[in-house]
Amino acid sequence: ASRFRLSGEYIRDTALYVGGLLSPKIGGESVKPYQPEGLWYELSLDGHRFVQDKGEKNYRKSMYTYYKRSAPIPNMVTFDAPSREKCVIQRSRTNSPLQALITLNDPIFVEAARFFAERIMREGGASVEEKIDFAFANVLAHKAQVDTRRLIVGLYEKTLGDFKENPAKSKQLLGVGDKKRDESLNLAEHAAWTVIAQLVLNLDETLNKE
Repeated sequence: ASRFRLSGEYIRDTALYVGGLLSPKIGGESVKPYQPEGLWYELSLDGHRFVQDKGEKNYRKSMYTYYKRSAPIPNMVTFDAPSREKCVIQRSRTNSPLQALITLNDPIFVEAARFFAERIMREGGASVEEKIDFAFANVLAHKAQVDTRRLIVGLYEKTLGDFKENPAKSKQLLGVGDKKRDESLNLAEHAAWTVIAQLVLNLDETLNKE
């Protein structure tokens, strides 16, 4: 079949799943996960304001997200999700820099990468190379190629050095999202593996159906 970029819902749910955050709950009322502050302010004529849910509701599958048709969800619209103002037979598919900004900076994606990094550190093996292969196997179902692994090892070592020199930067990255990090993990290592987790989750192979 033709190669194409996956839907925003699939990309979000995959990130949550590999991070161990995706809620298995089926059914129930719609939820209001992370959205930009003041999202409904200008468009809500009846005074309603967006109030973010807490806890498990932030990690429900994307299909349960509450939709306000006059103010659709920015991270889903960026990935061409319809606004639901009218029926759509087939979604359009675009590729734009805005999509990379979402997957690298949206709180839900940063938080998912942070918890995926925790899994990498705990379950990935003893060496950096083993941890990289663990990350690839969980997201792409295969180990990293030799050249790719060598490049990522270099990035990890450089990033780790940067975070060791700047603990405040580590705390800022690891503070994104509602769920708290495992404080028993080394701060700089956790931040560095979060960057690697973001890299794997943003690979072209991850975001596209081959």
